Amino acid sequence: MNWILVAMGGGIGACLRYGAGLWLFKPSMSFPWPTWWINIIGCFAAGVFFAFSQKFPVLQQEARLFLMVGILGGFTTFSSFGLETFQLFRQGQTVLALSYALSSLVVGVIVLGIGFYLLDSLLKH
Repeated sequence: MNWILVAMGGGIGACLRYGAGLWLFKPSMSFPWPTWWINIIGCFAAGVFFAFSQKFPVLQQEARLFLMVGILGGFTTFSSFGLETFQLFRQGQTVLALSYALSSLVVGVIVLGIGFYLLDSLLKH
């Protein structure tokens, strides 16, 4: 049942992301505003849900799988990243939080580039 909750929520979140991207996109943009806004909205929603789940423990079970892992996970994984970083800060693990945030960004972009250029060079031969 848990897998079904995540899958249903993920489908909803992915559709919301696609729709929001279409709604926010303007062809003349040079800055990726749609993705930026989707990530910011997702982080806000994760914060709101986290606060509710602390107040109402019932939200830490199936509702969490559907709403947080499913819908917000399909909408943006950046919201999970933001929540995990926030929780590390809340636990007083500042160095770990900063290490996680910076390494995720830097290593993620580097690995994306490696993947791109690796496949690009293989396809040229």
